Amino acid sequence: MELELEALNSNTMEPTQTTTPEVKPVAPVATPAAKPAYTSNAPMNRRPRRGGPRDQKERVKPEFDTKIISIRRVTRVASGGRRFSFSVALVAGDRKGRVGVGLGKAGDTSLAIDKATRDAKKHMIKVAHTSSMSIPHPVEAKYSSARIEIMPAKGRGIVAGSAVRNVIELAGLKDIVAKIRSGSKNKLNIARGAVQALSSITKHPKSYANK
Repeated sequence: MELELEALNSNTMEPTQTTTPEVKPVAPVATPAAKPAYTSNAPMNRRPRRGGPRDQKERVKPEFDTKIISIRRVTRVASGGRRFSFSVALVAGDRKGRVGVGLGKAGDTSLAIDKATRDAKKHMIKVAHTSSMSIPHPVEAKYSSARIEIMPAKGRGIVAGSAVRNVIELAGLKDIVAKIRSGSKNKLNIARGAVQALSSITKHPKSYANK
């Protein structure tokens, strides 16, 4: 009986077929290219310069040095309301014997300074100085309410104050004593008085003393 059952089972059982899953081909993954190694000549994490080399752009030195002695805001009442403008007085000089005082008025401070600089160049004088950049004799001048006296003083440097000192420094003079013989505090008048006194200098002290 056992042999018959085994024979029946072997006849009735069908052979099982095993199915293998389909394997899809995988696309090869592209590996990133290796970055070139930085050498010592290539700077790392540095921004390029904006202005470029400094040698290309050189500042041109102005012909005259300037010094602002007074700046005021002026108000003018018009039909539409108040109008504001600026008044600038300055001294300009080349520190080689030339000096001048200028006045400029405009609605903007930069424009007023430009106008004052042009006015100072227009009214510039040449000071008759000695070889040591001093003055040969004392001078005195009166401009409006300002009265200025300038004297040579060997070995003392510049002994002056207010706008007179600015005029003497920008003229390039040395060893000078200056005094303001008035109670005026107007720096524009003081500076113009100093320029007027320097313009009266002559290189012949004897002829000056006889006047």
